[in-house]
Amino acid sequence: MSEHSGHSRHSTPSEPTEQAGHTPPPTMERHCDVAVIGGSAAGLAAALQLSRQRRGVVVVDDGTPRNAPAAHMHGYLGHEGAAPGELMETGRAEVRACGGEMLPGRVVGVHRRDDGRFHLDLTGGHALVARRVLAATGVSDELPAIDGVAEGWGRGVIHCPFCHGFEVRDQRLVQIVTHPLALHPTPLFRHLSDRLTVVLHDPAGLDEEALAALAASGVTVERGEAARVRTGPDGEVSGVELGDGRVLEADAVVVGPRFRARVDVLAGVGLTATAHPSGAGDVLAVDARGETAVPGIYAAGNVTDPSLQVLPSAAQGSRAGSMIAFSLAEEDLRAAVRHSGEEADWDHRYAGSGRAWSGNPNGTLVHEAGALSPGRALDVGTGEGADALWLAEHGWKVTATDISGNALARVRSEAERRGLAVTLVRGDANDPEPFGTETYDLVSLQYGSFKRTPDQRGLRSLLAAVAPGGTLLVVHHDLTPLRDPVDVATQTRMYDPEAFVGVEEIAAALAADPGTWQVGTHETRPRPAGAVSTHHVSDVVLRATRRTV
Repeated sequence: MSEHSGHSRHSTPSEPTEQAGHTPPPTMERHCDVAVIGGSAAGLAAALQLSRQRRGVVVVDDGTPRNAPAAHMHGYLGHEGAAPGELMETGRAEVRACGGEMLPGRVVGVHRRDDGRFHLDLTGGHALVARRVLAATGVSDELPAIDGVAEGWGRGVIHCPFCHGFEVRDQRLVQIVTHPLALHPTPLFRHLSDRLTVVLHDPAGLDEEALAALAASGVTVERGEAARVRTGPDGEVSGVELGDGRVLEADAVVVGPRFRARVDVLAGVGLTATAHPSGAGDVLAVDARGETAVPGIYAAGNVTDPSLQVLPSAAQGSRAGSMIAFSLAEEDLRAAVRHSGEEADWDHRYAGSGRAWSGNPNGTLVHEAGALSPGRALDVGTGEGADALWLAEHGWKVTATDISGNALARVRSEAERRGLAVTLVRGDANDPEPFGTETYDLVSLQYGSFKRTPDQRGLRSLLAAVAPGGTLLVVHHDLTPLRDPVDVATQTRMYDPEAFVGVEEIAAALAADPGTWQVGTHETRPRPAGAVSTHHVSDVVLRATRRTV
């Protein structure tokens, strides 16, 4: 069983699963240009900018956005009233379409390495190594300790007149003031409804002139504590019960939470939050480019400014991503290199002295190619070359490609040891003419994947490499388990199948062109014996022939 998978840009990294009877593989360290912590609006916008600059981008997201309780978002031009989850799903697809990856998981610490790069510790014992880090971790809202506030947060209990004000216009509003900054949005709520009551739950430090102006404008001001937020039989807010037992009827309740920047994971590089000028919380300070006090670590979104709605958060993330792209490009220019995060990732995996895989050819390749007459073969994503070497031993004239120079060095060494001739090409399926202008009688993609691009460059190059009458053989892990939820508190999924062109997408391209392709096999089979890893137990096999006319 060849498990080379072209473990470069063309491959499927090992992935832990918790299926009964299958042992998860060892922990993994991956390398990239930029690690983004947090996959909400700011993080995704940055990742999109960077992916479009051909940077290796990995977003680690634990699925805890600040606006999670809200059913709709407002004020985002072109997306007014959309569910936050819908925007995030669209954003993830756009990032993946340009080669970025989304990993469900959690970063638990960040440290700077001796070589200047950053080491990110992830749940599950995994790690990322990145040249730059973007923190889009957001803030935690600290709600007043009043019964019913937390239960109604983001629905009947609101805080932002821009996020929710239009929806509660002309309704009965009760605002519970718990700190001086809480009065800041009050004039806006007064303009939205003439039925506003302000409850001074904690009057310490309040501006008495501002309170007098509110009262003079017709706003009812209650001096006294709020005991709880009441709800009706339908679960909707119905009022606020005061400490003296009175109940103020309400259709919505306004509170002003305090906020804490989520920066604990950055303590290892010496970054801490600073007090917000309002006194209502803290933030992570950045300069005009979005860079923190630690060179190479940037931040965007609510972690830098809790007042940002989704649209300006995305805009700030987009700008920070652009600034990171500039910093990387300038660094590469000074070093006179064109750095590839993907190449570095796979070169790292093949940098050790030991064999990564079994050294056995893939049993499916042996079975399928054994029935073909030897000719010209292209092994895409060859990894350690077990399949390419087997084909050469059986009379094929083989060209083997991989993005990793370290992987190809292993193939070269083994081919020389066996006295075999294999043409080696370092490159990626998404490169211009990655396989040259020649075509092949067999194009083999074993456990391989290449990144998506909007123009499907890699897929088109793969199909174009098959000669008339030639065979395309694709074998891929059955990745169904990778689409199951992961407990981010204990595990990080280290592979994003949606960022890569998979076997089903290849099959769809063949089916869309029946005049060119005849599909002989497209099925899921038990994985042949002989592999080192045991966590993938089924294969998807696709075999097709290019018609001669």
